Amino acid sequence: MPLSYLLLPLIAGLIGWFTNYVAVTMLFRPRNPTKILGITIQGIFPKRQKFLAERFGKLVAEQLLSSQDIKSRLLSGESINSVMQMIEEKIENYLEDVFPEKYPITSIFFGSKRKSQIKQDLMEEVHVAVPELLENYAGRIDSEINIEEMVRQKVEELDPLKLEKLINSILKKEFAFIEWIGAILGFFIGLIQVLITYLSK
Repeated sequence: MPLSYLLLPLIAGLIGWFTNYVAVTMLFRPRNPTKILGITIQGIFPKRQKFLAERFGKLVAEQLLSSQDIKSRLLSGESINSVMQMIEEKIENYLEDVFPEKYPITSIFFGSKRKSQIKQDLMEEVHVAVPELLENYAGRIDSEINIEEMVRQKVEELDPLKLEKLINSILKKEFAFIEWIGAILGFFIGLIQVLITYLSK
């Protein structure tokens, strides 16, 4: 079999890889509109960044992190208990460290039993106030936090280079797979052509 027959699949594989490599590269390049022979060319992702931002914002708000999800998490027993614990620690720290330092004379009349009673009284108020505050804040989430708009604005304002790095960090393996598929398909197509040519003689 002539050497050219052996080289054909390799060259076809190289062409297949290079073609897919160029296709993947042109998803991002050129980053800015560039005129070539009178035709304006721009990478697909930079060109459609605004559209992607809108769709991604909608996806996050509707499927991944809706305002209802935030409300549910905010009002969950775990979140409320976490806030309670944090406030209790702050009260205890104030009574044990801050209060004696700020009011040394007054603190003489406050023994551990008295401090414990004050802490207990305050925590009773906290147990009533915290759920009410969280409920009140949760009721304002829809009007004060627009998740879709926040995500859309962030993605739309991303520098094209940062957008490219972000997408590449997520789809790097997939892009490499596309390039190698081009090489493999090109190689086998070249091999088939060689076999057809060889057998037809």
